Amino acid sequence: MHKVTLIPGDGIGPEIIDAARRCIEATGVSIEWEIVEAGAEVMEKYETPLPDQVLDSIKKNKVALKGPITTPVGTGFRSVNVSLRKQLDLYACVRPCKFYEGVKSKYPKTDLVVVRENTEDLYAGIEFAEGKPVTKELIRYIEVKGDVKIKPDSGVSIKPISVSGTRRIVEYAFEYAKVNDRNKVTSVTKANIMKHSDGLFMKVAEDVSKKYPEIEYEHKLVDNMCMQLVQKPELYDVMVLPNLYGDIVSDLCAGLVGGLGVAPGANIGKDYAVFEPTHGSAPQYKGLNKVNPTAEILSGMIMLRHLDEKDAANTLENAVAAVIKEGKAVTYDLKPDRDDPTAVGTKEMADEIINKLR
Repeated sequence: MHKVTLIPGDGIGPEIIDAARRCIEATGVSIEWEIVEAGAEVMEKYETPLPDQVLDSIKKNKVALKGPITTPVGTGFRSVNVSLRKQLDLYACVRPCKFYEGVKSKYPKTDLVVVRENTEDLYAGIEFAEGKPVTKELIRYIEVKGDVKIKPDSGVSIKPISVSGTRRIVEYAFEYAKVNDRNKVTSVTKANIMKHSDGLFMKVAEDVSKKYPEIEYEHKLVDNMCMQLVQKPELYDVMVLPNLYGDIVSDLCAGLVGGLGVAPGANIGKDYAVFEPTHGSAPQYKGLNKVNPTAEILSGMIMLRHLDEKDAANTLENAVAAVIKEGKAVTYDLKPDRDDPTAVGTKEMADEIINKLR
């Protein structure tokens, strides 16, 4: 019996979490779910989008399956996702991007894994708002000490990248490659411009790579990497990146294999792991039984592997792949024509996956 924290999230979260939970249970793995609430829709109830009981539950159970949670753009509370990663030290964001036959894509055979550092870089959230006294003081200090000119009406963000933080994420990427029979790791930065942050990441990655001579290693600049991925993604395998670049490149890679609807994810630390899809909460589709549950279900599949339920994970992945390949009981976005009247809903696609598991 595994005990797992279940966070439905908001927007479409509860619908796709229910689909994933049912599919996971249909594999026969015994799981006791502890359901906790988080997100924009519980703000009034708890006066916070991340109540203490959410963190308490994850710390107790060690593993969580999470639905998407809305993050306001530009204003409002800080991202619950970022807060979870920081407070639980979930330093490795793992996003597999694999082509499944039947998905619309110009890049069949693509099978990439993005390993993104989760706790540092610009996502560390060290920001100073425009016009604040502390920001003006910081700007003056930087101008004096750094011999640079910053416009006085600027907002300022700090980009910390450490040796220790870089070393552990790169080691994670190489260990992932080793355990999963992957042959190549590519580190990705903008080290030619950001010499003291990205440059540090590049140098540490190169140093770590020497411990794994059996795995091919190379470094790419992030702009060139984006071009390479849309030209010849088959040349790449596991990529390890600082936080911001990892966020951007993982969406690019998801696009190569059909979009965020088929892109699962995991956030893993030394003690805890949270599994969730790459896509957002899509509140405009809330309650419509319309959205594709594949990314959430595949996130549950990765969770099963983490729980050492590998046979169940493989069975679930094969069932998802079979349903997508058949192309009958799939949601509108997986049809050749998005207006196809034979498209099914979230629940019905999950039902068909469960049928394949029986």
